[in-house]
Amino acid sequence: MKRNNFGLPRSLLVTLVAGTAIVVYWRGIWGLFDLYLLPENPALSYAASAAIGLATLLLVHKLNSLD
Repeated sequence: MKRNNFGLPRSLLVTLVAGTAIVVYWRGIWGLFDLYLLPENPALSYAASAAIGLATLLLVHKLNSLD
C-alpha cells in the first residue's frame, strides 16, 4: 500500500480531502439558496428547495430508465 509523507495510506488522505471538499461545496450551495431563494420566507424556501431536489432526482431516475 502506498504511503505519503504523512505516514497515512494514500487512499485515506484522498478520501479525507475529497470528503471535506464535498461538504464545503454543499455548504456554499445551501448558503446561496438561503440568500437568494425566498429569503423573506425560510419555511417556503426550505419547501421549494426540497421540491427542486425531488424533481431533480425524479428527472435523473427517468433519464436513467430510458435504456
